[in-house]
Amino acid sequence: MSIRGSAPVRSKTLRMKLRFVPHTLALRHAFGIASNTRTSTPAMLVEVEHDGVTGYGEAAMPPYLGESQETAAAFLAKVNLGQFRDPFCLEEILPSIDALAPGNTAAKAAVDIALHDWVGKKLGAPWHRIWGLDVAKAPLTSFTIGIDTPEIVREKTRDASIYRIIKVKLGRDAATDRQLIETIREVTDTPITVDANQGWADREAALKMIEWLAERRVNFIEQPMPKAALDDTAWLRERSPLPLIADESCQRLVDVAKLQGVFDGINLKLMKCTGLREAHKMITLARALNLKVMLGCMTETSCAISAAAQLSPLVDWADLDGALLIKDDPFDGAKFTDGKIIPTNGAGIGAAKR
Repeated sequence: MSIRGSAPVRSKTLRMKLRFVPHTLALRHAFGIASNTRTSTPAMLVEVEHDGVTGYGEAAMPPYLGESQETAAAFLAKVNLGQFRDPFCLEEILPSIDALAPGNTAAKAAVDIALHDWVGKKLGAPWHRIWGLDVAKAPLTSFTIGIDTPEIVREKTRDASIYRIIKVKLGRDAATDRQLIETIREVTDTPITVDANQGWADREAALKMIEWLAERRVNFIEQPMPKAALDDTAWLRERSPLPLIADESCQRLVDVAKLQGVFDGINLKLMKCTGLREAHKMITLARALNLKVMLGCMTETSCAISAAAQLSPLVDWADLDGALLIKDDPFDGAKFTDGKIIPTNGAGIGAAKR
């Protein structure tokens, strides 16, 4: 099977074309989380072309997602956009694509983003304006520092001096976690958010760690415990001095309601929830349930980051540094400005190929 390819087009009147090509994102620094360290992220770049307009999309697939360039290519080869009469009918097209196979959320997100880009370009407006949002209300974005040696952590922290919030990956063991935070605090007093990546299995130990972190200017904790440990997480939330935000426990729309009373908020990512359509629905539901919302990302190009940035005025916290962590970004798009990732006024998702 060829990884590069195009999906079939069977309509004589509607020539909507889907193309995809693999791309590997080389990282500026090795990226360490609780379970692994990597130096690159596999991706798939997608295009939807119709009526002289091309929309861009992207699937970014860190290994823990369970997707790869091979699985994305196999899924995308099944997508037949030619069966749909009108590219504007996203509420018809995207559920149909979702139903083709379980999982494959990043591959599905790539098509979702490309179709949203196409629609926005056809309308001549960025999606934040289509949704009626003010980009000035976008929250500050955090910049992520992975698990590493004290020397590298100091270097990364100094390099991150222009960012007003630092996100720190924890969760390997208590000694390593404390050392990492103390090393950062040797360099800066910038506010910190913590992502434990399910790394704290014991709720009593997790509570002690959170109490310790609360004394070191930490704002909140993402996914402190394993994603299925909802009872333990609810116990922890009742006692935690810091808000708890669901990450791995919150994948898609169906997960949101069951997290009320377990977490204080959710972290949604386009690559986990199949794209902009479902992300917008998740935000609406979370607000109805009085849950805070964080908008996150993988290591991604400015294509996917620009798409996510369209939603940023709707959320409480942003972690949209993915394109800042890679070496050679093939897209221009949303820019880091005064502590925020701000979408351009370009139509669609506001991303253009370099």
